[in-house]
Amino acid sequence: MRTPLVMGNWKLNGTKESVAELLNGLAGPAAKATGVEVAVCPPAIFLGQTEALTKDGAIEFGAQNCDLNVAGAFTGETSAVMVKSFGAKYSLVGHSERRTLHAETDEVVAAKFKVIQDNGLVPVLCIGETLEEREADKTNSVVETQLAAVIAAHGVAALENSVIAYEPVWAIGTGKVASKEQAQEVHAHIRQWLTAQDANVAAKVQILYGGSVGPATAAELFAQPDIDGGLVGGASLKVADFTAIIEAAQA
Repeated sequence: MRTPLVMGNWKLNGTKESVAELLNGLAGPAAKATGVEVAVCPPAIFLGQTEALTKDGAIEFGAQNCDLNVAGAFTGETSAVMVKSFGAKYSLVGHSERRTLHAETDEVVAAKFKVIQDNGLVPVLCIGETLEEREADKTNSVVETQLAAVIAAHGVAALENSVIAYEPVWAIGTGKVASKEQAQEVHAHIRQWLTAQDANVAAKVQILYGGSVGPATAAELFAQPDIDGGLVGGASLKVADFTAIIEAAQA
């Protein structure tokens, strides 16, 4: 059995005050969520505060991005070594906003995946198609290509110590959510495709759904056999909403 994982991606949001309020408010619900992993990915500037507020608690945390380099003359970047030093467990890699706004190719994403993993963090590999690609019936080929880039560079075994997050780009931050049937269909395809590469890895790897996950949709999404939790955006910034999503993962 794969353990459900509910992870909040705060993106470019938060203040010292709101981070404290949010993490303090989630501490109790996370502790009560037996059999569910709870994690948050704050902006890098809040990693130290997050470490302090989650110490000895049930909330894990990670970075939203890590640089390709671990040190050097790369102004404004954050390295996996830095993130790990704060006690983080995860780092997102390949989020669609990084791919589109920062021109990160599949090859760059694969390289970052390895740097993150080599420095003791669990990569959360984000994959997904645009609306145009879905309408052109290219969803399966897009997610296969994005996964294949990592496998070609590092081998399928590298995915065993990772998380995959399927996020249809057309549903991120738009309020549109793939139906439970649409989401399960893609998750099942991902797992079947991985099974052809390595059945053991396919059985173990957590595959999260992302894309406007909220309290109203979480339970039916998480009930699907190949959906192992959620990568949650806007709803993870509200204690009540994120708590409801955590509780839905226990059902």
